[in-house]
Amino acid sequence: MKLEAFRKEIDTIDDNILELLERRMEIVKHIGKLKAQSNTPIYRPEREQKIIQRLLAKNPHYLNKNAIESIYLEIFAVSRNLELPERIAYLGPLGSYTHQAAESRFGGVCEYLPYNTIQTTLKSVEQGCANYAVIPIENNQNGIVGETLDLLKSTPLKIVAEVYMPIHHCFATSSQNIQEIKRIYSKDIAFGQCSHFLSERSLDHIQKIPVDSTARAAQLTAEDSQSACICSHIGAKLYKVPILFENIENNANNQTRFIIISNFKNQSCGRDKTSIFANLVNTNKPGVLYHLLRDIKKLNINITSIQSRPAHSNGNFSYCFFIDVDGHIDDDNIHQLFEIYPQELKWLGSYLKN
Repeated sequence: MKLEAFRKEIDTIDDNILELLERRMEIVKHIGKLKAQSNTPIYRPEREQKIIQRLLAKNPHYLNKNAIESIYLEIFAVSRNLELPERIAYLGPLGSYTHQAAESRFGGVCEYLPYNTIQTTLKSVEQGCANYAVIPIENNQNGIVGETLDLLKSTPLKIVAEVYMPIHHCFATSSQNIQEIKRIYSKDIAFGQCSHFLSERSLDHIQKIPVDSTARAAQLTAEDSQSACICSHIGAKLYKVPILFENIENNANNQTRFIIISNFKNQSCGRDKTSIFANLVNTNKPGVLYHLLRDIKKLNINITSIQSRPAHSNGNFSYCFFIDVDGHIDDDNIHQLFEIYPQELKWLGSYLKN
């Protein structure tokens, strides 16, 4: 078969795909009307995951998991925007890792709103300026994001999804000669995550200037020919700073967990995670935390994570706890736990476990 014949066959297939997508979107419009009548959430990550898993079970020959997710996450995003236009708030600036995480979940068709702080990102959803907020909660190399946990104590919003994203840093500069570099910009945490690279390249003695984000580092480097930055690939591309080295982080398994915040409750999908804030009275009293953990064990609840934070309720050294467990708030055992501790526990959200 000649090239032109192949192209005609592809054109026919593309016509069929477009026709099928149009039919899909027509059904989506009907679903949107039904959801509006019943006040059902538009974003259903557990439903989206079931669709992807069903397609993967067909064992496609050419499309792997990443390819199917890339295609269908965009289809899902277009579908949701037909039902209700989406505005996504994220911890900025443009080109940050949080921006990258947000786009990986919501696709390219949504309106993205960058904010300078985690607090203002959450406020945008509380005040109705955005439908969802995407913020970091922990990194597997550097631990928990304290500000996120502290704000979860008081916000009426809930965690509705989580995103785990590999964090790969690159070294970018406009300088023609690496020896001419006088300054390196980056977020303070990134310097530590890339310390081995800096040492191996004899760059550890150069002035390191911490800035509020790796995207800001790329922006400053674009304006300073004697500087370099440690930033994301998307940040270097956005500000047109040439990349000299990629994947320079000490640990190739560096990941950040991001959470998606909104104002609705997910339905149980059978593979859920529930986040809990525990404000125990008299944490200095022996056995207070033990009794909570004992009751969790008695109810056969599996803890996947527990973090302590200063309670900030008085001048003493008292602490509160953030706990992730397997299961949904509507599961009998988790519901019973909240009945035992009605004043001490706050439900932060139940969502699909990645």
